[in-house]
Amino acid sequence: MSLLDTRVPAVLLRIDRNPFHHGTLGAVRSLGRAGVDVHVVAEVTGSPIRKSRFLRRLHPPPPPGASPEEIAALLLGVAARIERPAVLIPMDDAGAVAVSRLREELTPAYLLPQQPGSLPERVADKGELANMCAAADVAHPTTVAPESAEQAASAAWRLGLPVMAKWSRPWLLPSGTGLRSTAVLRSSREARELYLRSEEAGSRLLLQEFLPPGADRDWFFHGYADRSGAVRGGGTGRKLSAWPRGAGLTAVGEWVPNSGVREQSERLAERLGYRGILDLDYRRCGTTGRYHLLDFNPRPGAQFRLFTDSAGLDVVRAQHLDLTHRSLPDGRARPGRTFVVENYAPLPALRPRRGGRELAWHARDDAAPGRAMWALWCAHVTRRVWERVRGVGSGAEAGGADLPRVVCQAAPTASSPSSSSASGGLSGVTGGPDVSGPAGDEKAGSC
Repeated sequence: MSLLDTRVPAVLLRIDRNPFHHGTLGAVRSLGRAGVDVHVVAEVTGSPIRKSRFLRRLHPPPPPGASPEEIAALLLGVAARIERPAVLIPMDDAGAVAVSRLREELTPAYLLPQQPGSLPERVADKGELANMCAAADVAHPTTVAPESAEQAASAAWRLGLPVMAKWSRPWLLPSGTGLRSTAVLRSSREARELYLRSEEAGSRLLLQEFLPPGADRDWFFHGYADRSGAVRGGGTGRKLSAWPRGAGLTAVGEWVPNSGVREQSERLAERLGYRGILDLDYRRCGTTGRYHLLDFNPRPGAQFRLFTDSAGLDVVRAQHLDLTHRSLPDGRARPGRTFVVENYAPLPALRPRRGGRELAWHARDDAAPGRAMWALWCAHVTRRVWERVRGVGSGAEAGGADLPRVVCQAAPTASSPSSSSASGGLSGVTGGPDVSGPAGDEKAGSC
């Protein structure tokens, strides 16, 4: 018998249109294997997700730029077709923010964690998160919010080049503009030019102290805060490789106990009164050894299946159990277990791991999505190579020569100004760099 109440279906919501989001497939499989009917509200045309045998039904997503009223109407329409209350799980930041705003309208058609309605939006906002970290004594790289192009240029110099640039609300970035949620800037001129695109981005530009990457420096924490506030169903992990290298989503991650990261994460969740699934990303400072919080994602991280314990519990199953008033099993942690995303790390995907391993796409009991992924990925890579050869890649389409140069993370040069001088006359808060890739939702915590 399943531990989960199979009478209660699950609805997975994803507003961002990314065909390679393996976290959504992981949630479909996790709940479907437990006997739960899984419905997905997302754009998955051509996506490997639609091939999963554990998927009950697909529903069209809200159109780009949909209003909260439109999203509510769509979700209530899905609930009417299901004809039973369902557990609703947003799989991206945009979905989590929308659901938090629509809690009153969506209840009782959906079962949702009970927490302050604005909290998911506040933790997802990079500027708000910096303030929360300061109040909770959680390390966060120095962050400033410039109020003019000249202040942006000055702040970049004072923080010490290179500097991290990120938009406070990355889920508002319009597609097709070439804007990235996170960039590494190497000159004051780049900071000035990027600030001038603030209106286009739809949120504030933040500049943050750069924390160089390195071995054993990138960590993450996944968990589920239940109705009592206890954090269950997750663990601490170390990023072994990323895509893009040094600055992107988790391509290979390992379950490694880290009491410091766990204690800090649970303390912050308790202080905020957070309820539901959370995915936190950290970078350890090579100088001080402190773990700086980079992102607080109010949703499952793409590699959440890494933290599947001996009882089969993960954060998605934990939410379903808790919201249907069922007890969560006490399983044993499985440190040493790894999670590999095959299209980003093909060689590690071929090597077995002593502690156990889970692949993002391939599964013996659900092989079709893995085959579909490789066909889609090969077409994607071929298209990107052809665009570069022709010189009509996304950067050129967006006016590449006029955009700030986006580069991979690298350690500051010896001539870079000291980051200790980052202050002086700029409105800002203390806070850390988002190590995301092309989009804020594509990193570890996210794909």
